[in-house]
Amino acid sequence: MTASTSPASADVLPAAFPAFTKAQKVFTMLGALLGVLLAALDQTIVATAGPAIQADLHIPASLYPWLTTSYLVASTMMVPVWGKLSDLAGRRAVLAAGILVFLAGSFLCGVATSTLALIVFRAVQGLGSAALFTAALAVVADLFEPRERGKYQGLFGAVFGLSSVVGPLAGGFITDHLGWHWVFFINLPVGAVALALVLLRMPKLRPHGGRGRLDLPGAGALALAVVPLLLALSLGQNGEGAWAWSSWRILGLFALAGVATVLFIRLEARAHEPLLDLRLFRLRAFSAGNAAVFVIGAVFLSGVVFLPLFMVNVVGLSATRSGLTIMPLTLGVVAGNVLSGQLVSKLGRFKALMLGSLVLLMVGFTVMGFTLTPDSTQAEVTAKMVLVGLGLGPSIPLYTLAIQNSVPPQRIGVATSAATFFRQLGMTMGVALLGTVFAATLSRELATRLPAATQGLPASVRAQVAVAAPGTSGEDGPVGAVFEPEAVKVRLRAEFEAERQRLAAGREAASELARVQAEEQRALEAVDRAHLAVKESFTHGVSAVYRVAILIALLALLVTFFLPEQPMRRRGQGSAPAPMD
Repeated sequence: MTASTSPASADVLPAAFPAFTKAQKVFTMLGALLGVLLAALDQTIVATAGPAIQADLHIPASLYPWLTTSYLVASTMMVPVWGKLSDLAGRRAVLAAGILVFLAGSFLCGVATSTLALIVFRAVQGLGSAALFTAALAVVADLFEPRERGKYQGLFGAVFGLSSVVGPLAGGFITDHLGWHWVFFINLPVGAVALALVLLRMPKLRPHGGRGRLDLPGAGALALAVVPLLLALSLGQNGEGAWAWSSWRILGLFALAGVATVLFIRLEARAHEPLLDLRLFRLRAFSAGNAAVFVIGAVFLSGVVFLPLFMVNVVGLSATRSGLTIMPLTLGVVAGNVLSGQLVSKLGRFKALMLGSLVLLMVGFTVMGFTLTPDSTQAEVTAKMVLVGLGLGPSIPLYTLAIQNSVPPQRIGVATSAATFFRQLGMTMGVALLGTVFAATLSRELATRLPAATQGLPASVRAQVAVAAPGTSGEDGPVGAVFEPEAVKVRLRAEFEAERQRLAAGREAASELARVQAEEQRALEAVDRAHLAVKESFTHGVSAVYRVAILIALLALLVTFFLPEQPMRRRGQGSAPAPMD
C-alpha cells in the first residue's frame, strides 16, 4: 500500500459521506462542542482552584502535582482506545459514554473529602475527557466532506483557546464565591445539556464497515507503555516531591515504557483488529502528520506555562493580571484556528498554510527569545505574544484535517485519536524538556548573580536575601516564590532599628551608630541589586525556553515539508483515500 490515492466514482463518496439534515448537523456539532468545552475548561478551572483545594484538604506538596498528573495520564492512555471504539460502535455511543464518565468523575471530585479520593476521581475525569476529545473531532469528518471540514475543525480549536482565558477567570470566581467543590459541580448542568443533544438529536455516525472487537491485549500493552512514560516525564523534575532524572525510579519507569512499547508494536502487528493499525504509518500523510503534531505539541504550552513566571517575577504583576496577559496569545490561537479553517475550505489545500503558520511561529519565538529584558512592560510582552498565538492557531485544525483526509472512512476514529494522542504526548514531553531548560538556566543564573549582588554584606543579611529569592531556599523549587524587595527591606530596617536602640541604650559611641547606619544603607542597596539579579535570572530562564522552542518549531517545519499535499475536493470532484490492504 502506498500513500497515493485511488480513483473513486461519484457514487462512492456519498456512501462515505451520507447526507444529513441541517438540524442534525447543527445539534450534533453543538453537542460535540459542548463536550470538548467541558474537558478543555476543566483543565484550566481546576488549576485556578488548586491552591484552595490544597488548603482545604491539606494536600502535601509532594502529592499536589498528582491532581493534574492523574488526569493527564488517564486521558492520554485512553485516547487510542476511545478512538477505536468510536470506529466500532459509532461516535454517538462513545461521545455519550465519555460524557457520562466525565460527569461521574466530576461529581465524585466535588464530594471528595481526601487527597487520595480526589486524585483517583480526577483520573476518572481523565478517562472520560479522552472520549470527548477523540469522538468530537471525528464527528466533523463524519458530517462534512473533506473540502468543508477545515472551517468546522477550527471551531474546536477556538474552544480550546477560549477555555484557556475563560477557565482561570471562571475558576477564580467560582472558588471565591461558591467554593472549590462547585468547580466540579458546574460541569453537571453543562454536561446534561450536551448529553441530551447527543442522545436525542445526534445520528449514530457509525462508519461504513465498522465492526469487530476491541483489541484488549493491545490496550493493556499501551497502558503499560504510556502510564510509566507520562509518570516519568511528569515526576522527573527538580524540587520537593519529585525525583531526579537520573534516579532509579525514573530510569525504571522509562525502561518499563520502552519494553511495553516493543510489546505493543508486536501485538498490533499480529492483531486481527488492532487498536492502532500500524499499516496506517505506511501512508506518508499519516506518519508525517502525526510526527509534526508530536513536535508542535512540544512547544504548544511553552508560552502559556512559562510566560506568567516572567510577568510575575520580572514585570511585577499579580498572578491574576499575569494570567490575563495570556489573553492576546489565546485570541491569536482562536483567530489562527478559525481563519486557517476558512482558508483551507476555500482553497482546498492546507500545506502552504501549515508552512506559513510555522514560519510565523518561529518569528514569534525569535522575538520572545531575543528581545525580553528585565525592563519589558506588560503592553510590550502582550503585543509580542500575538505572533506566537497566530502561529500556533492553525496547528490544531489543519494537521487533524490532513491526517483524517489520508485514511479510509472506517479508520477516521483511529486517525483522529492518533493525532490527539501524539499531540498530548508531545505536550507532556515538551513541558518536561522546556521545564528542565528553564530550571537549569534559572538556577545557574541565580547561583552566579545573587552572591555577587550580596557580596560584602554580613552573613545574616545575605541569608535573608537568599531565602527571599526564588529557587535558592530549597523549599519551594525554582518557581515557588516571588522575590518581594520591599518586604525584605521592612524586615531589615526593623532589625537595624533594634540594633540602634540597643546601642543608644548602652550609650555607645557615635561612630558605632554611624557604622550601623552605613551597614543598613549597604543592605538596602544589596536588596535592590538582588532584585535586579532575580529579574535578570528569570529573563534569561524564560528567554532560554523560547530559544529552544525556535529549534523545535524548525524541526516541525522540516517534518511538514515531507507531508504530501492532498487536495480536498467536494463530492464527486476528486479522489478518495486509498483503501487499506
